[in-house]
Amino acid sequence: MTQAASMPTILTVPGLGSSGPTHWQTLWERQRAEVVRAELGMWDTPHRNSWVTKLDQAIRGAQAPVVLVAHSLGCQAVAWWAALSGQPYGWPVAGALLVAPADVDRADAPPELTGFAPAPTVSLPFPSLLVTSTDDPWISEGRARALANQWGSHLFSVGALGHINAASGVGDWSEGQALLAELIDMAGLAHNPTQGRALLAARLSVSAEQRPTLS
Repeated sequence: MTQAASMPTILTVPGLGSSGPTHWQTLWERQRAEVVRAELGMWDTPHRNSWVTKLDQAIRGAQAPVVLVAHSLGCQAVAWWAALSGQPYGWPVAGALLVAPADVDRADAPPELTGFAPAPTVSLPFPSLLVTSTDDPWISEGRARALANQWGSHLFSVGALGHINAASGVGDWSEGQALLAELIDMAGLAHNPTQGRALLAARLSVSAEQRPTLS
């Protein structure tokens, strides 16, 4: 981090229905003192403007720098916050791990998702890593790649892990923690989306058989 030497505040941003007791976001919150949930409210009947407002309050109330860890519809909330916040690049949000974003623009999207459509198409004002699965029922690989391109995110596939949630059987998802560590290590080094994407790509340029591990 260039503007702060301390460990960042990590805000989890769950999706529709919030994250249950065995979801990796919840487990991270229990295991790590610096990980706290952004309480967006209306978890079962989400409203875009309300979620963006609540997320803004959580970010402004946290000790900066902040790293966002979003899942599913929470990724779209982060993208909308970024599009509306006017934050300069990298501060107070220094980076975001965007896991299994829900496709709010697909023709058969449920009404709980369509209120977030269309998905923002502007580059996020912080380095971001978009993590996708090859068999996610909520988004296709092609759509995930398109969102990564629009948001200036580096795309990382974890293989066939469904929606990368509790049902995926990932437990506390050690691979995700390793990806978060990589993101935190490079946050503050990038000064624009293109540079952030390139730095993450360089860090995560491993073979298909390999996966990053915590050091």
